[in-house]
Amino acid sequence: MNIYSALQMGDYHTHHCEDDLIIKKIVSDKILCAVMDGCSTAMDSHFASTLTGKILRKTAIEKGYQELYENACTKNLEEQLKEIVQNLFNEMGLVKNRLMLDEKELLSTVIILLYNFREDKGIVLSIGDGVICINGEITEFDRDNKPDYMAYHLHEDFENWYSQQNQKIGFDSLKDISISTDGILTFSPIKKTDNDEKINAAEYLMIDPPLADTEEMLNKKLKKLEHHYGLKPTDDLAMIRLIR
Repeated sequence: MNIYSALQMGDYHTHHCEDDLIIKKIVSDKILCAVMDGCSTAMDSHFASTLTGKILRKTAIEKGYQELYENACTKNLEEQLKEIVQNLFNEMGLVKNRLMLDEKELLSTVIILLYNFREDKGIVLSIGDGVICINGEITEFDRDNKPDYMAYHLHEDFENWYSQQNQKIGFDSLKDISISTDGILTFSPIKKTDNDEKINAAEYLMIDPPLADTEEMLNKKLKKLEHHYGLKPTDDLAMIRLIR
């Protein structure tokens, strides 16, 4: 399994990259990946996305120890994903109360990917906007740039809220999967180049074969999009791609 990631500040942003990502193994045969996108019109959006990533990292570590000491996990991926999201939901609520945060300080989308190497099965959940590509098939989740952020619902009952999360895709026989914030849809011409070729940036990053077998593969592709095609994302971009 080759794992690639990229994090880039959008060309229209000047102070902070408001996206973030996390890649963390839970146990030897299971991995948790996530990309987060802080709301640009909220408060300290980079904080919201980073906090989400830190909580998910903590959750992955705790789940790893739990499974190690229990020696086995009898729950399916759907149940495990729900536990991860519930922990994120609860932790966000605790942080909000302890730090007396405004709701606008916690607005971030998140796409969570949970994959079991041994079973070759996985599941992806998008809470808010984002883009997923599974074995060459791209799916966009878009609410006209008005995501239904988790932070809006921290005062609600988790079970009721989670039962309404329908932006979920299960898969098996993994060959190539990508998760990305919606910045991947914002590539625009930012300078003239000698090349007149047209290219679909999302397909180039999510579907086209790697340029080289290096961890920096996605960053190399981003550089080629900028310098060869004159394209850069105007919004922040966080992306993870797994190729088996």
